[in-house]
Amino acid sequence: MGNVLALVSALCFGLTHFVSGLVSRRAPGMTVSLYAQVAGTVVTVPLAMSGSAATAGALGWGALSGAGTGVGVAFLYRAMGKGAMSLVVPASDVAAVVLPVLFGLLLLGQRLSPAAIAGVCCALPALWLVSRGKDEKRAAAGIPDAFVAGVGFAVQFVALSRIPAEAGFWPVVVSRAVSVAAIACLVTATHAPWHLRWRLTVPAAFAGVCGSAAIVLYLLAAQHQLLAVATVLAALYPAVPVLLALVFLRERLSRAQVAGLLGAGAAIALVSLG
Repeated sequence: MGNVLALVSALCFGLTHFVSGLVSRRAPGMTVSLYAQVAGTVVTVPLAMSGSAATAGALGWGALSGAGTGVGVAFLYRAMGKGAMSLVVPASDVAAVVLPVLFGLLLLGQRLSPAAIAGVCCALPALWLVSRGKDEKRAAAGIPDAFVAGVGFAVQFVALSRIPAEAGFWPVVVSRAVSVAAIACLVTATHAPWHLRWRLTVPAAFAGVCGSAAIVLYLLAAQHQLLAVATVLAALYPAVPVLLALVFLRERLSRAQVAGLLGAGAAIALVSLG
């Protein structure tokens, strides 16, 4: 059951990023992320009201997760508006998986397994390779923002992993609400517009709802399965927007970029399993 939940979570994460990436090509990514997160927050409230109350500590971890989510989605959507979707999403995912491992190693005194060490070593050249291509300026344009997004997602995953099962879904509501506040600050700081055209609001809201579903499914998966297994399955989500971009957007990859994507996938799997 846990494996199925994690895989469906990956599908929802991937669909969220694909739809948001399409909208971000027609409107500023910061604005798109704001509307998406507002919609994602609204749908979590009824779910939380049907469950149990959460402790202050669980709500605090939810708030920290939301701050990471806000930074992650805002910069990822901006990255997808600049560079190829099939490149920036995997690049952000490498950072999102590798950085929590480094956090545990340097600050928590955890030991890395040989597999995790190999994964970290794979990540750096993978990030360089995915930025290479026939049009290198466009290919690399979104990579810096994608790395910032990965840092945000790393905070999100670390904080979510500290929320106990008995806390219910109120931490998810807090997480989504804080992500809205974080993105609103970024919209102000970057002078992005607050208005989104109506025909773009609907797909942005759909992306936000899928994102909330992905987070809820990930929490449930972690409660029914070993955390390492749930994480590596959920971390497969970049395959969804990459495949959809290749099929529907006709994006093409160079050999170096294909090698980079393979290295990114290997890094994610090795680090998560380690």
